[in-house]
Amino acid sequence: MKEIKRIGVFTSGGDAPGMNAAIRAVVRTGNYNKLEVIGIYRGYDGLINSEFQTMNNSSVANIIQRGGTILKTARSESFRTEEGRRTAYQNLINAGIDALVAIGGDGTFRGAMALGNEYDYPVVGVPGTIDNDLFGTDFTIGYDTAINTVIEVVDKLRDTAASHNRLFFVEVMGRDAGFIALRSGIAGGAEDILVPESKTIIEDLIDKLKNDRRENKTSGIIIVSEGDDQGGALEIARKVKEKFDYYDTRVSIIGHMQRGGSPTCMDRVLASTLGYDAVNGLLEGKRGVMIGQMNLKTVYIPFEKATKHHQEMNKSMLTMANILSL
Repeated sequence: MKEIKRIGVFTSGGDAPGMNAAIRAVVRTGNYNKLEVIGIYRGYDGLINSEFQTMNNSSVANIIQRGGTILKTARSESFRTEEGRRTAYQNLINAGIDALVAIGGDGTFRGAMALGNEYDYPVVGVPGTIDNDLFGTDFTIGYDTAINTVIEVVDKLRDTAASHNRLFFVEVMGRDAGFIALRSGIAGGAEDILVPESKTIIEDLIDKLKNDRRENKTSGIIIVSEGDDQGGALEIARKVKEKFDYYDTRVSIIGHMQRGGSPTCMDRVLASTLGYDAVNGLLEGKRGVMIGQMNLKTVYIPFEKATKHHQEMNKSMLTMANILSL
């Protein structure tokens, strides 16, 4: 394999708190190992358009605490085409970039796998997504911050719910995976948690609310993952209200607030560790892999496996949540 002297780093897909910490780790670890590090702006679109900028230690000063990504991010339709990937590869060769660190989620790694397979090009991935749905790592960068954002909102809603005898349906992100809903629901003491991984039966939810009423509960919080099979929080609240109007019902959709904000300590440490391991992995000859962390140990998961499989939800946690909400 060609000796690596210059590496590129970029962020792609949805932003996640901690991406800047990962960028910082890649740049500083690269510089420590006498590598030239090139920042690539706007993800795969930046590869196609040659949006390259040399970065040094001062380039990443004072960013570890910032949310978002200083390299910007985008979802690239052009990179999905063979022509787009060919252009990106040629730009990398022309710029003398020997390997890439891709920070993002499932879509980012699919693009990295295609580029690596078609052109035998070294790419490693760092899992940055608030959804925590990637196979091969206990936690993804941004997840801890996102669930803490949800908890902050739920705690405030709990105050007003109790004051007005209200039932709040709180919608959180999670189109295909309910990990944000699960942990924030447990930590927020939600009366119920509705996720894509478990079928929602409106009648069962209503029965639970009726039981809460019999137990003299005068308010409640229902956490709804946006990908729930019965629809989002608005639709579920409507269905419940039609058959059970005891509560003054409200809906709160947290939305993109979950993506923003200063990353938590956990996300900063995780991002720093994975960024550091990504550079060292490249220097050790790793390619076509996601850098993950399982049981606090670094693991290397092939892109094919990381994108083909998804982390499975621990259903026993849903059972626990239900028992603790009684």
